[in-house]
Amino acid sequence: MSRKRYDREFKMSAVKLVTEQGYTVAQAAKSLGVTAQALRGWRERLAPASPTGSPATEGQAGEVNLREENRRLRKENERLRMEREILKKATAFFAREQP
Repeated sequence: MSRKRYDREFKMSAVKLVTEQGYTVAQAAKSLGVTAQALRGWRERLAPASPTGSPATEGQAGEVNLREENRRLRKENERLRMEREILKKATAFFAREQP
């Protein structure tokens, strides 16, 4: 049996149930169909640092977010470059077809 994977948006929504809407970890986990242990781990990694949190932890979370954003933007950039190349080739093809 393989482990189920959840995307970042789902995890963030689950963490918000606990941190912002007042659900307990057990209640939120049960309603979402995930384990309480998984939700606790997500909360540790994804929840905004508390005002009493250490600056190092806040900096590390910011670095993780920047890395994820950078990865997403690189992927989008590559997709856009491919689309541009396809359009260039299509334009050249149709320009040759014109009488």
